[in-house]
Amino acid sequence: MKVHLIRKETIEEFAKYNAQSRVSFNEWLAKLKYADWEVPADMQVTFPSTDLLGNSSNRAVFDIGGNNYRMIGKYAFGDKQAHLFICWIGTHAEYDKICNAGEQYTISAY
Repeated sequence: MKVHLIRKETIEEFAKYNAQSRVSFNEWLAKLKYADWEVPADMQVTFPSTDLLGNSSNRAVFDIGGNNYRMIGKYAFGDKQAHLFICWIGTHAEYDKICNAGEQYTISAY
């Protein structure tokens, strides 16, 4: 199924203010455009370094830019599309702080 990215503007805004990340996020978006996801494991086919979070969170963590950036997305699979909502984007160090606080399962900054 094609992937419906919800809040692409979130990625564009982050890249606008973090210019060094722009190429990496553009590459990520280009791959997503041709993604075909039926089940969560398909995310790892498109993006091999993706971590699927547990606790029935329906969340995935994408490593972007050689693991310099992390992006948390919440996913849902419908009849005709997979949906991906961007919940949070930041540096790897910022992501570590979120993990230490246990917020990776609940954070929704956008």
